[in-house]
Amino acid sequence: MFCCFKNCMNGFSLTQSVPIRVKSNPVQLDTLHMGHEVVIVKGGQRVCGSGCALGNAPLVQNKAYFEVKLQQGGVWAVGLATRETDLNRVHGGVDKDSWCLNSDSTVRHDNVELYHLKPAPQDSPTTEILVTTANSNDDNQTENEKQDSEKGCEKAAVMPGEGDVIGVAYDHVELNFFLNGKNMEIPVRNVRGALYPALYVDDGAILDIILDNFRYPPPSGYEKIMVEQSLL
Repeated sequence: MFCCFKNCMNGFSLTQSVPIRVKSNPVQLDTLHMGHEVVIVKGGQRVCGSGCALGNAPLVQNKAYFEVKLQQGGVWAVGLATRETDLNRVHGGVDKDSWCLNSDSTVRHDNVELYHLKPAPQDSPTTEILVTTANSNDDNQTENEKQDSEKGCEKAAVMPGEGDVIGVAYDHVELNFFLNGKNMEIPVRNVRGALYPALYVDDGAILDIILDNFRYPPPSGYEKIMVEQSLL
């Protein structure tokens, strides 16, 4: 545990030789809304420990985007959640108040697997994953989507690894995940409520949230999370 905490603090110092920087972006991870065993450092940009940490600002604009760098592997999840979610859980999407991509190769909501990412056949590139969608009775699905869901294997995707950057884009219609700037093609629909960035960690995982100066260009029309005053 000490080793994991040491890695979490890597690059962070309280010595007088390091000047205090005033963050221009008021959005960060929220120490008032995190699990009991969660640790937030680096000015609210890094999370480690065990549990969930939410952002301190909801996604209120039409198209919001943020990124998460997988600094160190372990058990982790990235997505959106309301403040009613259980912050002491280490997996995302296991309750009705969270929608998340998980390190166990699932995309979940309300403890239902919306997608299950499985290793591709041996004759395929090792980084490819076949995405299987859960059967759905969603009336908003198109006929083609329903047929794809019934078939099972829908498309190829890639699971993030250490050093990768996960992009999260939400437009109040769909939640989409990106891997190093490329759409993973695993859209999540019917995401509702006052939603916040949600980062879950356990078993040594370290995640860094990126709220501006993105590593990859956001999708067209998407911007960084803005506080409500900025929208007036």
